[in-house]
Amino acid sequence: VQLVESGGGLVQAGGSLRLSCVLSGDTFDDYAIAWFRQFPGKEREGMSCVSSDGASFHHDSVKGRFTSSRDNAKKTVYLQLNMLRPEDTAVYYCAADPGHCYSDTYYYSADYASWGQGTQVTVSS
Repeated sequence: VQLVESGGGLVQAGGSLRLSCVLSGDTFDDYAIAWFRQFPGKEREGMSCVSSDGASFHHDSVKGRFTSSRDNAKKTVYLQLNMLRPEDTAVYYCAADPGHCYSDTYYYSADYASWGQGTQVTVSS
């Protein structure tokens, strides 16, 4: 399984970005796709997960500002980032694992076997 993220960049505070994650090499519908981010010197932290049926979970830290969705026909998962803040500056990763997202485990990075290369999001004040 290969994952490729895109859509990162430089944006002013209050702005928006949409990140994309394309999965190839296996059946997209079989996978739960999660989004993580990593601040310099910190561990990756889980933000959201979306299952093949569209059911999703979002961490409280981003709920109301970030929204994850998927287009199974395009084998793509999106992360819409709204009302961005300078403290959202990080490298954003998508991750995949067969099965579904679960509310009590989706944010554990160890649960995901496949990762993208990451995309940098920088928010200026």
